[in-house]
Amino acid sequence: MIASLGMYDFGPAQAANDRYWALIRQNLSARGIAAPERLTRGEAAYFPAWTSPDLVLSQTCGYPFRARLYGRVACVGTPDHGVADCPPGYYCSVFVVRADDPRAGLADFDNAPFAYNEGLSQSGWAAPQVHARRLGLRLPPSLRTGGHQASARAVADGRADIAALDAVTWAMMQGVDAVTDRLRVIARTEPTPGLPYIAALGTDAAVTFAALQDAIAALGPEDRQALHLKGLIRIPEAAYLAVPNPPGAAPD
Repeated sequence: MIASLGMYDFGPAQAANDRYWALIRQNLSARGIAAPERLTRGEAAYFPAWTSPDLVLSQTCGYPFRARLYGRVACVGTPDHGVADCPPGYYCSVFVVRADDPRAGLADFDNAPFAYNEGLSQSGWAAPQVHARRLGLRLPPSLRTGGHQASARAVADGRADIAALDAVTWAMMQGVDAVTDRLRVIARTEPTPGLPYIAALGTDAAVTFAALQDAIAALGPEDRQALHLKGLIRIPEAAYLAVPNPPGAAPD
C-alpha cells in the first residue's frame, strides 16, 4: 500500500501532513479501507506512487493528470486552498522576479531566461507558457530546477530572470523560506483546477472523498493554516482535460 502527499510537503507542512494523513488513515480504516501507516516521501512519492496499483491516496498536478494519468487513476477530489481571486479548488501561477529588477511588467521579460521546475508541471511550465503565448511573449526555458523553491532561488541568485511558481507553494513559503524577501510578484496566470487527490483505478472515490472531508474537518487550526487547507471540492475531470497544453513538447 502506498500513500503520498508530496506536492505541498516542506517546512511546517511536513509535520502537518503527517497528522493529516493519520486522520485520513483513521477515517479510511473506519470505512473498511486499509492504508499504510506512513506517507511515502522522496522521488517515490510521485510517478512511482501515482502509477502503482497499490496507491491508496496521493496528489498529482493537473498537467500530468491530463497528459499521462487520465484513465489510469481514480480522481477523488480537489483540496481548496483559498487562493485569492480563484474559484474554490482552483489556483494559479505567480510570476516572480528579483525584487530589485527595474523591469516593471511581464512584457518587459519577453525572451528573458526562464527557470522552471519541470516540463510536466502545470504551474511551473504549462500555465506560464500558455499565458505568455496568449500575450505574444516568449519565456525560453533556460534552467530546469526540479522544484518551485529551487526556481525561486535560481531567480534570486541571478541564474534566471523569471520563474512561475504555484500560488499555494508561494503562499506557504512566506515566513518559511527567506528567499521570498528577495523576490516580487509581477503577474499571475488565469486560474485552473487545483492539484487533485488521486487513488488507484477501481478505488471507490466517493468513500475516499468522505474520509478526506472528515479528516479536514478534524484537522487542528494550526495544521490547516500550515497546509493552507480550506476544504475539499469535486471538480469534473472534464475541467482538467479542457485546460490548454503548452505549445511543443515538454523540455525534459
